Amino acid sequence: MSIAGDLIRGHTDAIILARLLQGDSYGYEINKVISTLSSGRFELKEATLYTAFKRLEELGHIASYWGGSGPGARRRYYAITPSGREACYRLLSEWRETKEIMDKLLETEGTP
Repeated sequence: MSIAGDLIRGHTDAIILARLLQGDSYGYEINKVISTLSSGRFELKEATLYTAFKRLEELGHIASYWGGSGPGARRRYYAITPSGREACYRLLSEWRETKEIMDKLLETEGTP
């Protein structure tokens, strides 16, 4: 995995919660959006994604339900809860603070 992947991996919960702030979704769709938004440079492994869903559901940050009324496989959808919204905003704030610190620590002369 690339260094970018290593840096991002610790923020899986924040990434998932931020995606669910946009609306209910299912695992494959969330991973597809992550891949698209990162221009294909980052994708969560299926095991990582579903482990995170389980953890977030146990914490009460997300709720799941079965959806899909047409033919084919039903999908398990995930929705953010009020505590998930609070957690997401907290994690986003922590990310911004961390990014600000890292930007200062990594700044060098002549860095654009």
